[in-house]
Amino acid sequence: MSPMGLYCLLFISVLVCYWVPAGCYADGKVTKVCGSMEPHHGVPSQTAHSPYSLETNSTKFSPGDQIKVTLVGTSYFEGFLLQARDAANQSLVSTVGTFTLTNLKKTQLLTCNKHQGSAVSHTSDARQTEVVVIWNAPTYAPRQVQFFVTVVKHYSLFWVKLPGPIIYQHGVTPHPPHVTTFGLLIFTSEGCGQSKSCLLDPPGCDPKEDPHCFFLSMTTEGPDKMSMVFELSGPAEGYIAFALSWDKWMGNDDVYMCVKDGDRVLVSAAFVSGRTHPEDQSESVLSSVSWRLADGHIQCRLSRPVKLTNQKRALYDLDKDYFLFLANGHAQYGKVWKHSQQPLISSHRKHLTGPPEILRGSRAPIIMKMHGALMLLAWMLTGSVGTFIASFYKSDWPNQTVFGQKIWFQVDIPYTNRFIFQLVRAQGPFLLLLNMLHAGVHPYLGCCVLTLSLTQPVMAAIRPSPDSHSRYIFNWGHWGVGYIVSFVTAVAAMFLGMRQSSLLLPQPWATHVLIGYVTWLALFRSLLLMHRHIYIKKCMKTSDEFDDTELFFMTKNTVK
Repeated sequence: MSPMGLYCLLFISVLVCYWVPAGCYADGKVTKVCGSMEPHHGVPSQTAHSPYSLETNSTKFSPGDQIKVTLVGTSYFEGFLLQARDAANQSLVSTVGTFTLTNLKKTQLLTCNKHQGSAVSHTSDARQTEVVVIWNAPTYAPRQVQFFVTVVKHYSLFWVKLPGPIIYQHGVTPHPPHVTTFGLLIFTSEGCGQSKSCLLDPPGCDPKEDPHCFFLSMTTEGPDKMSMVFELSGPAEGYIAFALSWDKWMGNDDVYMCVKDGDRVLVSAAFVSGRTHPEDQSESVLSSVSWRLADGHIQCRLSRPVKLTNQKRALYDLDKDYFLFLANGHAQYGKVWKHSQQPLISSHRKHLTGPPEILRGSRAPIIMKMHGALMLLAWMLTGSVGTFIASFYKSDWPNQTVFGQKIWFQVDIPYTNRFIFQLVRAQGPFLLLLNMLHAGVHPYLGCCVLTLSLTQPVMAAIRPSPDSHSRYIFNWGHWGVGYIVSFVTAVAAMFLGMRQSSLLLPQPWATHVLIGYVTWLALFRSLLLMHRHIYIKKCMKTSDEFDDTELFFMTKNTVK
């Protein structure tokens, strides 16, 4: 194939890769996101005021009535998803009623929760400013129904789950939807290890007494024990969630989330594949959902079957052994963001339907603590001592030898080797972990430190003899790499590493201690440099007492 043909093939491949995600929902077939109502566009939803709103032609209804619902906007939009839900218990993501279309060309019916015609979406990305549909009240309708809509202005600009008007059955007194939830039920750690299994952080805390207690309990219910009840509580500005995992790594996990959305909590089940956003799996899975918001913490309860009959569903069966994750973080308009601290992970797998027990967990795995300790030891002890001896104390032992090698060399090489050993030991098994944890720039700086450190013994092994005319190349290279590793890359990597949530270091004191050590090290090196400079000047002034050969070797040994 000619070069021009290869370029054309490459261009077409790139074009296809970018075309597929951009047009994945252009036809409005968005049943996959019926629960979350969130487009998978790879960008966050808008939090600013929306130019779109929902209107109804009535605030009251009776079973069998038809209510006109209108989506209007001051600006055009290319896509939307419209649903009706139970306003009294919006933790349940099941839809209510069905819709009838008034424009078959621009709108279409969707099947959500295996309920045909329970949602409406667009048929293409053609621009429009108004959509009118008819909502059909079911025979067994809830006492109050609220409409929600997700509106996409264009691919990267959209609003998720905008709340619309609430309509009430005739005879129902309007009241805030969250009043009917949770009642006076209070969670407590009483019975943990006896009638239910619990995961607590800090250990032994009681959510009834301590609003800062992270609490997860689980117990089977019913005479046949075919369902399981989970209770979840903890301080959270946005959401609190737990996950079932086969290992201690995030990804391919069964997740249950309690997400604050205004003055209510949305309870949902989801599945996380790798590092993707949770895919909603709540349809016909959760039952007996209740929640409570009080004093800055979230509490919610949910129940689900131990065995799932739908084999296509990604969620796990509960009669197996899993690691338990407990996480919390920020949320905005019902959308969850990355957890604000390292999740609490149970120390061992728990057989969920097994005997009750009190589980222990940790937010900082041992390997992470070992990595941080070894890195600080490598830089603050072995690396620093080796570079100081090589830089400033070489002239103090100009001729003394041990086993045929000069003393400064005998001291510098073991410390340098220990520094490299500590780096390899600390970085080797951990670099992949840090990259998996999306630790920002820190793992990449760590790779740079490790690579540059390994070049030092390689350069030393192939260095030319001291009297070689190219010796200066090695001297400058050895000096430059050493300074870059010890005083630039390593320092930056450690400051970034101190901020890793998995280490649980007390902030800002830990950072202040590191700043103090770096400052002391820089001042100490500066003082030694000044002392060496003054010493050389003094030697220059007394040069009359030495011949040229003696002065040359004196200054050479001092500078090197």
